[in-house]
Amino acid sequence: MNKKTLFLILLGLLYVPLTANAQVVTEMIGHISDALVMIGGTIIVIGWIIAGILYLTSAGSPEKTGTAKKAMIAAAIGTVLVIVAASAYALIFSLLTGGG
Repeated sequence: MNKKTLFLILLGLLYVPLTANAQVVTEMIGHISDALVMIGGTIIVIGWIIAGILYLTSAGSPEKTGTAKKAMIAAAIGTVLVIVAASAYALIFSLLTGGG
């Protein structure tokens, strides 16, 4: 057997289970996405808590207040990124799977 024939056979063997279990693959992708959003949300909450603690403990010091403000900006950007990513995933996944 040459390499091209072997490649086509292996490709066919990989394609059949994916089409037969499309529902399983779809559910698995959805669960992975949910887990990533939860992990991102947890990191966001921790980032906001750290930024708040930095701000509360700055005691009016301009350097420490500046560091706290940078941490708050980073937490806000992270929040927006996770919300946009989750929304984009939901939209694209809904369009590709025909709703639901």
